[in-house]
Amino acid sequence: MTALSLFCVATVAFLISRDLFVPAARDVEVWFGFELHGAAARATAPLHWALFGVGAWGFWTQRSWILPTAAGYAFYVALSHLVWSETSPNGRGWPMGLVQAALLSIPGLLLLRADRARHRPRDGHAGG
Repeated sequence: MTALSLFCVATVAFLISRDLFVPAARDVEVWFGFELHGAAARATAPLHWALFGVGAWGFWTQRSWILPTAAGYAFYVALSHLVWSETSPNGRGWPMGLVQAALLSIPGLLLLRADRARHRPRDGHAGG
């Protein structure tokens, strides 16, 4: 959980720096696989910052909802890459999108597995 929290903190620092100081990057955001440009991108960039900020806090404080929520976000990112690969002029088509979606689903699966393991009885017995 600590490592995932630190990953989220590093991501927030990277995103804020990029969005504030790299003009070409700050003018593009991707939501649900669709690119937003210009003012719409700049207006929605703080939502990405907030998502990872909440993730950092949730992992750091080990909230019960963080693992399934982070898994859901990983699957959302995977689906978004599939959509983006078809809708963006920079996309590489659905075969590459499927590869990206499959690879980006791995963290989601691992997070779900960790959540299940966290709720399993430690001694292997269901009752006392």
